[in-house]
Amino acid sequence: MSEVENLNEVRRVRHEKLKKYQETGSNPFDHVKFNVTAKAETLQSDFEKYENQTVTVAGRIMSKRGQGKVAFYDLQDSTARVQLFLKKDILGEESYLDVKTFDIGDHVGVTGEVFKTKMGEVSIRAKEVTLLSKSLQILPEKFHGLKDPDLRYRQRYVDLIMNPEVKNVFRVRSQIQRYVRDFYDNRGYMEVETPVLSTLAGGASARPFITHHNTLDIPMYLRIALELPLKRLIVGGFDRVYEMSRVFRNEGMDSTHNPEFTLLESYEAYADYEDVMQLVEDLYGYLGDKILGKQVVEYQGQEISLKAPFKRARMVDLVKEYTGVDFDVVTDREEAIRLAKGLHLEVEGHESIGVLIEEAFDAFVEDHLVQPTFVTHHPVEISPLAKKDREDPRYTQRFELFISGAEYANAFSELNDPIDQKERFTAQVAMKDAGDEEAHPYDADFINALEVGLPPTGGLGIGIDRLVMLFTNQASIRDVILFPTMKPIE
Repeated sequence: MSEVENLNEVRRVRHEKLKKYQETGSNPFDHVKFNVTAKAETLQSDFEKYENQTVTVAGRIMSKRGQGKVAFYDLQDSTARVQLFLKKDILGEESYLDVKTFDIGDHVGVTGEVFKTKMGEVSIRAKEVTLLSKSLQILPEKFHGLKDPDLRYRQRYVDLIMNPEVKNVFRVRSQIQRYVRDFYDNRGYMEVETPVLSTLAGGASARPFITHHNTLDIPMYLRIALELPLKRLIVGGFDRVYEMSRVFRNEGMDSTHNPEFTLLESYEAYADYEDVMQLVEDLYGYLGDKILGKQVVEYQGQEISLKAPFKRARMVDLVKEYTGVDFDVVTDREEAIRLAKGLHLEVEGHESIGVLIEEAFDAFVEDHLVQPTFVTHHPVEISPLAKKDREDPRYTQRFELFISGAEYANAFSELNDPIDQKERFTAQVAMKDAGDEEAHPYDADFINALEVGLPPTGGLGIGIDRLVMLFTNQASIRDVILFPTMKPIE
């Protein structure tokens, strides 16, 4: 019998068991409630409290062993595993025979006395076992487990059952999101919610997902950023706001990009990008203390210090350091193109000096930035929403935080000059008309908001998924998103 035929036979037997349960009036799917008094983890960690006490637990059968009048099952609940000691003399012959028909994967409720075996394993001497839900599928067998990454992402529910370390990643993710909120709440920020659907997709350079509103008969876009509505709230008189929510970008997928991801954005009136740098350093140090108990994190074989201050360096200076080309002294576009070609950079469609600086940075610098580094003074051409630097208007008061070769934050002193913003939007529209699908659209209402008056403001964006990757030592964004985007199986 082939492996597939064998699996089909096992599933057939399970269906027959379910049918028999139902025919005898003990349908496991009829249960609507079960009162649990203890969790496996607390039985292990606080055994002295529970020793010789009667408890009720519930969970999934993960293994079965033993024969004759005694059997041992491992029960897994949401916290850990605990051993069940099943004895015919205690359960009674009929109940014991029923329990022996239960399968790995079945949900059961168990009442019994807590004790330790001679081997020192915390166990429950079962007095009563109830089948709460029948598993009709077959869990991966214990030795090989569920290892195929594609299958793990598609069937995350099985992944969580078979790989306890995966469950811990998402516990840490939940903690990070809670501590981020605590950090901002304690600093007087107000958490808000802004629309997911809008008639324009702005606030970042990215290709949006397009949908259609039937009643209004207009195209609408899933948001690519939180920025513009949040800055409208600063115009409206809220001095400190933040939002942590999903955004959507119709772009490539790789180890650090998923089409939908969780973004944190915050805005503070009367602050600039230097203030935001301090905020970021404080946030990372705070999360290190809360999550790890220290301001050092191990990531992909590297020890990353989260202790302030982080290194600061201008983008153009870093490009010079790693390529020997000083774009800072270049004022002629043709000269910039010649230098870029000398670096074997793609220049078609990227003829502005600022965009070429970014291309050189991406190609030659990013991977070298292991320890937290604030890369500052991005060119105006790639920063349509950032305020120009007063000392050199070719650049902006903007920074990106890089750690281990990846971007972890993006921030700037927000552009609040409506005339300048209108000119930059117009330039972005020209780029879009020339074929740049990620160029920023013209947002007339946002210009109107700036004309009403945006105070000096410091803004920040942090990808929560990459933050979780850092603190859980995960190399792929798919390992920190419960249900990553997957191509359907045909």
